[in-house]
Amino acid sequence: MGSRASQIVIGLVVIIIIAVGAYALTHKSSNQTPPSTASTTGAIIQTKNSSSVGAYLVDAKGQTLYTYEQDTSGVSNCTGSCLSDWPPYLASNSTSSLPAHVATIKRGDGSSQYTYDGMPLYTFTADTKAGEVTGDGSSGFHVAKPAGSATTQTTPAPTPTQAAPAPAPAPMPSPSPSSSYNY
Repeated sequence: MGSRASQIVIGLVVIIIIAVGAYALTHKSSNQTPPSTASTTGAIIQTKNSSSVGAYLVDAKGQTLYTYEQDTSGVSNCTGSCLSDWPPYLASNSTSSLPAHVATIKRGDGSSQYTYDGMPLYTFTADTKAGEVTGDGSSGFHVAKPAGSATTQTTPAPTPTQAAPAPAPAPMPSPSPSSSYNY
């Protein structure tokens, strides 16, 4: 083969290698495993912070969780039409190992609802995006707070008491007249 023919063959080999490499980069093998995603058994309840409400609880999707004033520990009183705006945070099938403060109760319809420190948890249908807290204070519902945090209800600060006036300083003893000084 002449040098001209060798150059053409080498050029074709280089083009083929580049084409195969480009094809491999743009076409992934069907045998590859898909990238991992968050587990469906991820965190049941998470804590978020907001400048308007401070620390608060959200579900696994980031939706704000609420408690209802009419509920008592372990008992949900949001039924009927209440549930159209305030769906209960229903428990998954596996509730064998729940985080601290989290438990479940059986609702009247037989479903299981998550509770936090005994109080049933709800979401609010008007919260359309994760982290919204538009239901706080509405219809007796309040943003659920993590254990040990301040509640959404405010208590007026005590009025300051006036301090008693400071006692007058004791008088300084004056020099006795019998003292004499020699200069």
